[in-house]
Amino acid sequence: MSKVILPKGYKTALGMYDTQTAIGLLKRTFEERLCLALNLKRVSAPLFVDPTTGLNDDLSGVERPVKFDLKETGKDAVVVHSLAKWKRMALAVYGFSAGEGLYTDMNAIRRDEEMDNLHSVYTDQWDWEKIITPETRNIDYLKKVVQGIVGAICDTLDFLKCRYPQLDTELCRTVSFITSQELEDMYPNLSSKERENAYTKEHKTVFIMQIGDKLKSGEPHDSRAPDYDDWSLNGDILFWNDILGCAFEISSMGIRVDEKALDEQLNKANANERRTLPFHKALLAGELPLTMGGGIGQSRLSMLLLGKAHIGEVQVSLWDEETKRVCKENGIVLL
Repeated sequence: MSKVILPKGYKTALGMYDTQTAIGLLKRTFEERLCLALNLKRVSAPLFVDPTTGLNDDLSGVERPVKFDLKETGKDAVVVHSLAKWKRMALAVYGFSAGEGLYTDMNAIRRDEEMDNLHSVYTDQWDWEKIITPETRNIDYLKKVVQGIVGAICDTLDFLKCRYPQLDTELCRTVSFITSQELEDMYPNLSSKERENAYTKEHKTVFIMQIGDKLKSGEPHDSRAPDYDDWSLNGDILFWNDILGCAFEISSMGIRVDEKALDEQLNKANANERRTLPFHKALLAGELPLTMGGGIGQSRLSMLLLGKAHIGEVQVSLWDEETKRVCKENGIVLL
């Protein structure tokens, strides 16, 4: 059985059909505000890629992509885990300029995901990426973009509450920025997730920076692939979720590796075999633009803004029989 949190006395503010309508409204509204905040244009994106290109992300390095063969070509394809590398290549191919960016609907199957209230084997995100300059490749610009995304989320919530007054979700627009090392120093006896919960409960809206490299304890705050985010210029956006009583990650994002950061992180991760892949060769040769980007969970955001207790209330996926039973008995209607 997947892990399920059952909030005491939980009752959804919106029924099934109102929820479906609200999700559509939420997505259209947020996309408009995100594009205005970050200067993005929508593009189409792949569901699967050629595994020999190096474009698919390996997340923490242990997840198995869904793989299948193509009858016509006789070659294999893999379903994407995310589009972090593909987006950067697309910006170069499409001829975007500095300050401009793209976003797309990313749909993925993560077969090894541990399922719970927040995680499903089906992943849907707004994946976005924009070109930056050497002058904006810094932490101050990263913070500015984070504040723009948080503002777009809060604006979307305000709009939804005008249409659905029964929604009682409250979000804080003020972002508290903290590094993963500062968080470990503050809570040395807690696990990384416990640190996130303790800090986010107090500050409500948080951006935890510098995720992927080892901390003083010898362990990273969380795993990150070495070949898309620069571990010194990335982070996660978290909101406090009153219904579930935990920190709620909406986005993992960051300024991407340049040649120097990629070289260093491939060494640290013992992943030097990737240097021969087309994407990595182009990046190490300085042939790709400097970029930043991230993924914003569509179902995650729908859960948060619509006050849902389980991701299965806002997306259709597969669940074990025991999960379906306990959810039904506790007023959680899985789609």
